[in-house]
Amino acid sequence: MKIGILSQFPQLYSTQRLVAACQSRGHEAVVINTLNCYMNINSIKPSIHYEGTELVGFDAIIPRIHASVTFYGCAVVRQFEMMGVYAANDSISIARSRDKLRALQLLSRKGIGMPVTGFANKPNDIPDLINMVGGAPLVIKLLEGTQGIGVVLAETKTAAESVIEAFLGLKANILVQEYIKESNGSDIRCFVVGDKVIASMKRQGPEGDFRSNLHLGGCGEVVKITAVERKMAIAAVKAMGLVVAGVDILRSNRGPLILEVNSAPGIEGIEQTTGISVTEPIVEYIEKMVAARKTNRSIIA
Repeated sequence: MKIGILSQFPQLYSTQRLVAACQSRGHEAVVINTLNCYMNINSIKPSIHYEGTELVGFDAIIPRIHASVTFYGCAVVRQFEMMGVYAANDSISIARSRDKLRALQLLSRKGIGMPVTGFANKPNDIPDLINMVGGAPLVIKLLEGTQGIGVVLAETKTAAESVIEAFLGLKANILVQEYIKESNGSDIRCFVVGDKVIASMKRQGPEGDFRSNLHLGGCGEVVKITAVERKMAIAAVKAMGLVVAGVDILRSNRGPLILEVNSAPGIEGIEQTTGISVTEPIVEYIEKMVAARKTNRSIIA
């Protein structure tokens, strides 16, 4: 197969590992900078051009769309889909997972456990919003934040009111979320491919920081997840419609809670922590799906 890897960063560990996994299984891997793609949108033969050349012959793509280019990246993925190319994560699913509010509403609809979350637009609603999530301490998140950036822990009601008022005054969209104290600055990252959890690790934030992101200095360690956590991680990925995803789970006194579903999860941290390759299962899944699509087309023909 010819597999395109949509990535702005060809030298990134995740990109290189995906290239290696494709090549080790006998496929051609082509790294495509998403922002260098441009599209011919028409009703007869939609196409994608890249640095003056039309991109043709691709069987599948693996989107690694950075959060900062979600809108354009989803447009590129959607164009590949229109051309009949299989996307490991499709454009709709990526857009769903990137919208934190929409993602939480989808999890809520499926009855999947998550921290109590509030969303409001007016300063007058702040007191009730704070009570809604159990009072202070509480977590305030920018909807556009990534990798722990734009996440604030407000330890008192006064601090919470001040921070929320400041964000709303700047016309920023925020979520207000209950603080799970017993998680102690840690979470569980599950790497899911299809309907399987391929690897999982516990992430612990640095001393004094409630955020567990490895990008912010957190560390990872091997962890054994429970059957409930495994089932919940897979259900969360299906709720988004994703195939490849990282699911962040908090361990609380009332059971596991989904914190976030990431459509372009980091690969380096979980592979180096667990010693498990998560890239080969991605390529294996693509092989299976592309083969199934070809079989279905033959039957229809």
